[in-house]
Amino acid sequence: MTRTVTTETIDVTLGERSYPVWIGRGLLDDHARWRAAVRGRHVLVISNHTVAPLYLERVSRGLDGLKWSSFQLEDGEAHKTFANVGHALHALSQLGATRDACVIALGGGVVGDLAGFTAACWMRGIDFIQMPTTLLSMVDSSVGGKTGVNLPAGKNLVGAFHQPRAVIADIGTLDSLPEREYRAGLAEIIKGAAIGDPELFTWLELHADALHRRDEARLIQAIAAKVRYKAGVVARDETEQGERALLNLGHTFGHALETAGHYTTLLHGEGVAIGMLLAARLSERLGMSAAADTERLGALLHQVGLPTCVPAGFDARQLLALMHLDKKNTAGLLRLILWRGIGQAEIVSGVGESDVLAVLDEAIGVHTR
Repeated sequence: MTRTVTTETIDVTLGERSYPVWIGRGLLDDHARWRAAVRGRHVLVISNHTVAPLYLERVSRGLDGLKWSSFQLEDGEAHKTFANVGHALHALSQLGATRDACVIALGGGVVGDLAGFTAACWMRGIDFIQMPTTLLSMVDSSVGGKTGVNLPAGKNLVGAFHQPRAVIADIGTLDSLPEREYRAGLAEIIKGAAIGDPELFTWLELHADALHRRDEARLIQAIAAKVRYKAGVVARDETEQGERALLNLGHTFGHALETAGHYTTLLHGEGVAIGMLLAARLSERLGMSAAADTERLGALLHQVGLPTCVPAGFDARQLLALMHLDKKNTAGLLRLILWRGIGQAEIVSGVGESDVLAVLDEAIGVHTR
């Protein structure tokens, strides 16, 4: 028997392009709710070979009467490529998709990013719906309209802002989520609190054990809190001209770690966790924040089972070179998201390479002591 819980509804307010984010259990089967967001006759469901066998049939029942097909990627960040965008666009052409067609992203962040970018490209932009199936994608990538693919040189270097028609976050899909990927999603919730919500950070400290064991009521509270915070930021700064850049706390370090590890060593959330702690240590080194805040962040990350150390085998200078490819940089100067303590993130331009290298060398040197 399907358990019933209250469905949270959060609106991302962007004028005519506003859309709902629904969070609850059993939403994939609530066809009457999400089918209304499909305006045309053609639907392409983009998923991967892990998720599709679990959930595609349930989604397909809501597509009765439409002409639809599916395209499935291999699982993993390494498959968020131009080549797969090309395959997805070919699937749309085979479907005969018109300008009122819709792409449904059924999967985690890789699927959501690639599906959204595919939708942005087809006939200069068609509808898409996010159906995130990982905690990380529910609280971050499915909300806000950032889409894109990776290049060998770096992560998400090509993309577009393209907002979905709706986000359907069915927490029932988390029942099949491996523990490591679940913990990776908790990193993004912690990140939101670290950026601008000290009360949420304290709440997470109090309920870290409940979240770690997947207590459903606490989990829905945490997901809704993070989505509500991000929705507000996106409404105020959709294309990341100012405040929205703060959502990248830890990402410059984290993306460099992911790229250096060829997208196989660390999950995105794990990279963000380590990256946040490196950003906190850099902030402390620059005299912006206190050691006590760094310690609280590290303790919370550890409490929910996230990594807090740079894995062995990484090179500080290679990571610095990769950090220079970050999209936030200007005129060749590092532009990082740092903080003045929990809930007080800010954009800092012209960060000295010597300070970044010192933090990286110290973090990497742990393995050689």
